[in-house]
Amino acid sequence: MAIVFLVGACTPWQNRGAGESVLKQWTRVEPPGPPELKPVELDPKKTALLILDIETLTTNMTRRPRAVASVPGIAKLLRQARQKGLPVLFSTTSRGTREDILPEVRPAGEEPVVKSSVDKFYNTDLDQMLRDRGVGSVVIVGTAAEGAVLHTATAAAIRAYHVIVPVDGLSSSTLYAEQYVCWHLVNAPGSRRRTTLTRLDLITIAD
Repeated sequence: MAIVFLVGACTPWQNRGAGESVLKQWTRVEPPGPPELKPVELDPKKTALLILDIETLTTNMTRRPRAVASVPGIAKLLRQARQKGLPVLFSTTSRGTREDILPEVRPAGEEPVVKSSVDKFYNTDLDQMLRDRGVGSVVIVGTAAEGAVLHTATAAAIRAYHVIVPVDGLSSSTLYAEQYVCWHLVNAPGSRRRTTLTRLDLITIAD
């Protein structure tokens, strides 16, 4: 029996009705409004702070000045987390080292550091380290928004962690990437039910 495939004149990159390229249609897209930001109170016994890839390679005025601008806020949250006894874990890129992490947010003592590409759960012991500490929620900050933050947050949600992302604690080289990542995390099937967007000054830590 012969099977015949009929291929239309237009490609998937065209609108079948108007014959207009989807790329042309995209130029008329209006971005969604700002996401809802919620105040969050962290339980220090069940929450960990993950600081991702704030290192010299990624966080500098040449490559990513917005990452540099985010460091003081992240450093403040780090101080609060340590004071309240939250577990704090760090990551570097596949080329980074513990010593490359910026001094303002550098690990202290035995605070662990994992090394991976964009998903910090991949080929690391991050999941086991969190579970050993009784963690059910993670606050994720770092750079790049569309790299380590997006993929690690999604991986955490898939593993049934509740994910808390302060929108001023992630950074990229463009505002669009930061906006897209926040939209993605609260709309994508893998993460939307387990992600809360907040702001650094809306985070409190219970005693």
